[in-house]
Amino acid sequence: MANVPRLGRYIPAVVAALILARPQATFPAQPVTNDKPVSVIVDSNIRQEETSSKTEAGKVITAIDRTRENIGTVRKTTKLDTVDIVFLTDAARSEGGPPPAIENKVKQHKDDVAELRQEIEANALLFNAIDSRRVLAEDVLAVEFDNPGKIVIYAAAKPPK
Repeated sequence: MANVPRLGRYIPAVVAALILARPQATFPAQPVTNDKPVSVIVDSNIRQEETSSKTEAGKVITAIDRTRENIGTVRKTTKLDTVDIVFLTDAARSEGGPPPAIENKVKQHKDDVAELRQEIEANALLFNAIDSRRVLAEDVLAVEFDNPGKIVIYAAAKPPK
């Protein structure tokens, strides 16, 4: 009996081989391709506005300063009446990015802004709202909850054509 190999030491290798040998099922994310599914998922009125970052600088900077407290609200948001997406067209990457005042504020709150973007990507309602307007989470500068049931998303991007 002393010469019988111990099978216990082979179990992890066998399990690993079985896991690696199974066919990999990939389920790519299915993008929403028209507004009907978005309206069902989001169940909110999605509006968009184009403006200059100079015009909205004060509101954007205030919203960036409030990012830490807005992260929790984004995390808990499951229903909204209105989603307003404000495109700061002159702050898009193709235009050189946000003006220095906004860019400095984003840098000052970079960890909070990064966490906000992750929460938006994790929130089906908000992700589908911005995705329906072709806004990347990395272009979101800040959000503001105007009143219960309404969010304003400030994006350094141009609207889709």
